[in-house]
Amino acid sequence: MLYAILYTMWWQRKKQLKLPAFFKPILWSYDFEQIDPSGESKKTIIVNAVNYGDLDHWRWLERNYGRRIVRQVINSARDGEIRPPAKKLAELLFH
Repeated sequence: MLYAILYTMWWQRKKQLKLPAFFKPILWSYDFEQIDPSGESKKTIIVNAVNYGDLDHWRWLERNYGRRIVRQVINSARDGEIRPPAKKLAELLFH
């Protein structure tokens, strides 16, 4: 019963996940209204936030995706996809 309630709460939050307006400058080459933060665009959002975002972007990533998912995306990124200095800092913060 508790599991069902928690799952329902998680699913509702996932469906309502919206990308804040402060992400527009770092996602300038994408159609901002079409980006789905809980779906296929997750990797794009994380990579761009790590590369070009500031502390507000990184906090949003941690709050909405969690350290584990951010870490997985960082570790699975191809060479050159994340700038080396940004990758080192992200690895420290999302360890």
